[in-house]
Amino acid sequence: MDWGTELWDQYDILDKHTQSGLDLVEKYVKFVKERTEIEQNYAKQLRNLTKKYSPKRGSKEEQECRFSNHQAFLDILNEMNDYAGQRELIAENMMINICIELTKYLQELKQERKMHLSEAKKAQQSLESTYKQLDNSKKRFEREWKEAEKAAQYADKTDHDLNATKADVEKAKQQAHMRTHIAEDCKNDYAAQLQKYNKEQNQFYFTDMPHVFNKLQDMDERRINKMAQGYIQFADTERHVMPIIGKCLEGMTKAGTNDSAVLIEQNKSGFDRPGDLEFEDYSQGINRASSDSSLGTPKGPMELLSKNRNKTFRLFNKKSKLSSSSLSPSTAPPTPSLANGPPSPKFGRDPLSYCLKEINKTVKPRISSFRTPRRTSVDTEAFTHLPPEQRRKRLQQKIDGISKELQKEIDQSEALGKMKDVYEKNPQMGDPASLAPQITQTAVNMERLRGELNKYESWLAEAGGRGDSIRYSTLSLNNNGAHNHNSPAALSDEPEPTQAIYTEFDDDFEEEELSAPIGQCTALYNFPGSSEGTISMQEGEVLAVVEEDKGDGWTRVRRTNGDEGYIPTSYANIKLNK
Repeated sequence: MDWGTELWDQYDILDKHTQSGLDLVEKYVKFVKERTEIEQNYAKQLRNLTKKYSPKRGSKEEQECRFSNHQAFLDILNEMNDYAGQRELIAENMMINICIELTKYLQELKQERKMHLSEAKKAQQSLESTYKQLDNSKKRFEREWKEAEKAAQYADKTDHDLNATKADVEKAKQQAHMRTHIAEDCKNDYAAQLQKYNKEQNQFYFTDMPHVFNKLQDMDERRINKMAQGYIQFADTERHVMPIIGKCLEGMTKAGTNDSAVLIEQNKSGFDRPGDLEFEDYSQGINRASSDSSLGTPKGPMELLSKNRNKTFRLFNKKSKLSSSSLSPSTAPPTPSLANGPPSPKFGRDPLSYCLKEINKTVKPRISSFRTPRRTSVDTEAFTHLPPEQRRKRLQQKIDGISKELQKEIDQSEALGKMKDVYEKNPQMGDPASLAPQITQTAVNMERLRGELNKYESWLAEAGGRGDSIRYSTLSLNNNGAHNHNSPAALSDEPEPTQAIYTEFDDDFEEEELSAPIGQCTALYNFPGSSEGTISMQEGEVLAVVEEDKGDGWTRVRRTNGDEGYIPTSYANIKLNK
């Protein structure tokens, strides 16, 4: 069935129908455009929402993202951002595959429809023109035939009129004959025009217009198919991204629940729990003066775990300041009691150094740092500033990184060696000498990386072998200065190297101008000066006094090279200027 046969007389209907189809295409294009705008605005709002709740770099929230629950929320934000990208992709595909394509196709349809309608209108005008000619010839034939009949009647009347002359009769007959001849010509012309019109009308209704209508039908069917494809693309555009959107939504559901294990893994220090505090039996005649002048009483577990301590073994706050005048006897290094006589042989010539060694082996008391120009550098390369467990992890990470770099250098060295062999066998491919700098540099890099690897492996073995831990225990002395047999120092005959009691230093130190000496002193004993704020001295050494004893048993002195620090007042013979 086609329009040319079945709808040969429905030109106006077909005109309206085809125009309605084009209007539908235009309406659908506008609909899809508005849909793309909605998708773009939706994606933009999603991205703004994601950006609003994403943690800033270096912020506290970013640090918390190492936990799985925080990371899950961050994953949701990332997936939401990807989801927004898919919505933008939908909008872009709809705009390109539907809006732009159909807009271009719509213009083509309009031009094609206009051409077909123009062709039909032209055929219609031709038929109407032929019909007008037919109508004119018909009217002329009718008029001339009537005139011929009148002329024939007049000639017949004149012929029967007795009063008419022969000339009048002859003239009337000639006039009637002429009119009859003209009428015959008009009749023939009318017949020819009628035949022409019928032919054109047959051509118009059976050939021209059906052809035009069939073209319009083909155009409309192509429009319908194109619209159907547009509808399918509208659905497929979103269907194609649904698997990706599904993955985004699935990623949002994978929230971690092992935060407790992560917290333990990342913050485990590796230290042992503090040991039991030892009983100090004052009823056995313990020298109170020696006890009171000790370097500090170990802190109990409750104090170590109190909320004022940010970390379990962070023994100093950065902003702690304590002037020498405010030091109590319990926080200052011990002052030897001259009343008890010279130091016992077990102490050697440096009893305070021995006490410091023993105390450092059992406890790290929290003592405020002295103000001094010297600072203690922290070996960050070996990660000694970290707790044992964290130090081992960082060292292992460093070893893994160096191992990867070393493997790359080894692979490069092997590749250069093979390339050199190829060049030596085939000189036309390259000069083997040109590879010498690269081979040398690779060898240097390998040697350097092996050295670093050995260094970090030794540090790791040291960290893992000795099982870094801090044992908190009390230190008790008897009247002779001997250690309690239960203390860790009594278990070893050889004293361990002295460790620094102080782990941090006053960050707010400002260099001060050197003050003028107020006297001088001569060392009576050797003093190691291993603690922060103190200065070492040898027996018989002469030092300048810059600050006298404030009652805490310490005197500040200065060497000739400018080094300053505190020494026990009882360890030197002090003479002040008058």
